[in-house]
Amino acid sequence: MPQTLSSAVPAGVPALPRSRGLLRAVAVVACVPYLALKTAWVAGSHVGVPAGSPLLDHRAEMIAANVLTILMDGAVIVLAFLLTRPWGRGVPPWLLAAPMWAATGLLAPVMAGYPLQMLVRALGGSSAGSSGGEDEPFLRAWVFAVVYTGFIVQGLALGTLFALYARDRWGHLWRGRMWDLPAAPAGVAQRVTAVVAAVLALFPLATRIMWACGGTTGLSAGAAADRGSDFHVLESLYVVFLLAAVTGGALLAFRRAPALPVLVPLALAGVCSAAVACWGGWMAMAALMSGGDPADRPTGLMLLTYAGQMIVGLLVTGVCARFLVARSTRTVKRPVT
Repeated sequence: MPQTLSSAVPAGVPALPRSRGLLRAVAVVACVPYLALKTAWVAGSHVGVPAGSPLLDHRAEMIAANVLTILMDGAVIVLAFLLTRPWGRGVPPWLLAAPMWAATGLLAPVMAGYPLQMLVRALGGSSAGSSGGEDEPFLRAWVFAVVYTGFIVQGLALGTLFALYARDRWGHLWRGRMWDLPAAPAGVAQRVTAVVAAVLALFPLATRIMWACGGTTGLSAGAAADRGSDFHVLESLYVVFLLAAVTGGALLAFRRAPALPVLVPLALAGVCSAAVACWGGWMAMAALMSGGDPADRPTGLMLLTYAGQMIVGLLVTGVCARFLVARSTRTVKRPVT
C-alpha cells in the first residue's frame, strides 16, 4: 500500500511528550502582547502610537488592518493546539500546510531580520534615514521591540512543534540523501517551473541588490528619505531569501548534489519560498492600500519588485509540493512478515 500524505490517525500512537505542551504554552503566551496591543488599537487606544503618526489619519483602514492581523496571530494559537492535540494528527495535510506555509513565510524574515537589525544598530547603524526622529515614523520604538520579540518566540516555538509533528507523520518523505532518490530526474513540469522561477527572480534580485547597496532608483521619495541600516539589512535579507529559494528549488528539480541530505534543499526551498512569496504579497498589498502623502506612495518599480518576488516564491513552493507528492506516491511500506 502506498504511504501517502494520509489524514488518518495511526492506531496505537503514543501520547505526545509533555515538552510539546510546554512549547504550546510558550507559543500562546508569546501571542498575548501583540493581540493585546492590536485589540487596544481597535478599541480606540493610542498606546504606543505617537501623536503625529499617520496611522491616526486613517481610522477605518487602521481598524480593518488590525482586525486582519489579530486573526492572523490568533491562527498561531490554533496551530499550536493542532500540532499538540490528538485531533490534530488526523487533519488533512492541505488544511495544515496552508496556514503553516503562511506563518513560516511571515515569521522567518522577522526572526532573521530583527536580531540582525539590532546588531547593526549596536555597531553604529541607524534605524531611519534623514526623515527619521527619536521615534519610529508610525509607532514608538518599544512597540517594535515587544512585538518582534514576541514574533521570534512564536516562530521558534511553532517551528519546533511543526518540525516534530512533521517528523512523526511524514518523516519518511525526506529521509536519506539525494542519491537515494529514483535515478530518473524530476518531471519536466517541475524542472521547467524551477527554471522559470530562477529567471523571474533576476528582476527582484537586481532591484533588491541595488537598494541594499545604496541605490535609490525606483524608490519613492519617502522610502529613499527613510533609509537607514534597518532598510539595508532587510533588503540584503530579501536577496538571501530569493537566492536560497531558487537554489533549493533547482536542487529538488535537477538533483545535481547527490551527497546532499534531502532535507537540506527541501528546507531551503520550503522556508525561503514561503518568506519570499508572503512578504512580496504583504508589501504589495500594503503598497496598494497606502494613501496620504504622495511621497510615500510606491513607484511602479517597487510594485513590480514585490509582485515578482511573490511569483517566484509561489513557483518554488509549487516545486516543493510536487516533490513531496511524487515522493509520497513512490514510498512503499514493506510488507509485514
